[in-house]
Amino acid sequence: MDANKKKEVPIWEKSNLTLEEAARYYNIGINKLRDMSKEETCDFVLWVGNRRLIKRKKLDEYLEKSFSV
Repeated sequence: MDANKKKEVPIWEKSNLTLEEAARYYNIGINKLRDMSKEETCDFVLWVGNRRLIKRKKLDEYLEKSFSV
């Protein structure tokens, strides 16, 4: 096996998703996810420097309780 190959982790096993991954996983547009995660009180976003990651389990909980987004 090639040592330089990067093993890809399936989205459903990741705890934090990029906006692009979250958009594909939840079938929600990237712009909508950006708008939803702008708020300072948003508990499903994790900032790593300027990079915005979505906490998958927290967003699951948020969407479970929501009527619409």
